[in-house]
Amino acid sequence: MDFILLGLFPGIKHADILIGAIILIYLAALTGNSTLILIILFESQLHIPMYFLLSQLSLIDLLFISTTVPKMAVDFLSGKRNISNIGCGAQMFFSLMLGGAECILLTLMACDRYVAICHPLRYTVIMNERVCQKMATATWVGGVLNALVQAVYTMQLPKCRNREIEHFFCEVMAILIISCKDTSAYKLAILVASIVLLFIPFVIIFSSYTIIFITVFHMNSRKGRNKALATCSSHLMVVGLFYGPAIYTYITPVSSCSPHKDQAVSLFFSVITPTLNPFIYSLRNKDVLGALRRYWNGVCS
Repeated sequence: MDFILLGLFPGIKHADILIGAIILIYLAALTGNSTLILIILFESQLHIPMYFLLSQLSLIDLLFISTTVPKMAVDFLSGKRNISNIGCGAQMFFSLMLGGAECILLTLMACDRYVAICHPLRYTVIMNERVCQKMATATWVGGVLNALVQAVYTMQLPKCRNREIEHFFCEVMAILIISCKDTSAYKLAILVASIVLLFIPFVIIFSSYTIIFITVFHMNSRKGRNKALATCSSHLMVVGLFYGPAIYTYITPVSSCSPHKDQAVSLFFSVITPTLNPFIYSLRNKDVLGALRRYWNGVCS
């Protein structure tokens, strides 16, 4: 009754090189996200809402990449590609939960930047500790609810084919393909839910940054303008890396997709993006770089 994960690009030549590269990327993601979380946790100067939300993003990315890569690497090295019903359901649940949580969190981070730049004198009052905790709670609860509904319904569908999943992890659409039940209505429901889940946050982010850019370009201080744009550009890069693959995966019509394209996009979405995010924020943020230098100097001395 186990499922068989066919893996990443079945039949590809030099698969060992590809898996080796993915393992190295995974180690880089572990290092980057763990370092960022620890720096924000122990550096008192970074105990502000923006970096609290950033630590939540790093935690999500750390868990997200750990949902798929270790299982993929173990399958390749052991030669066994089976995964149990419970394991498949758990992998699907966590990938959906973390993807939904990141979508919500990126929206809340845009709202944080809006308050910081457009209402700087009221920032500490509006973005207090209680509000930050509510934001974090909403992020995780929203992700859990989104994943619970989709994972439970998908896993209870009857599977009539050979239970071979053309993917490197238990992805919703890949599971629906091997179901013997007509899932067209469910696929339409997923499409509608995905449009709502992606469109509403996208509109909020777009509206926030429209107001932010109008405010920034009216600033008299060139230094303040550059600092605001540097902070916003990092977040916008992360938003682009997240929303591009997400829109392709969940909104593109199924008929126009192919297994190889889906796997390539999923690989970027679940492996590359979580690796790049901490480096985007670290390399473009003077506060984080300063904290890293102080930490490094302390270790070396």
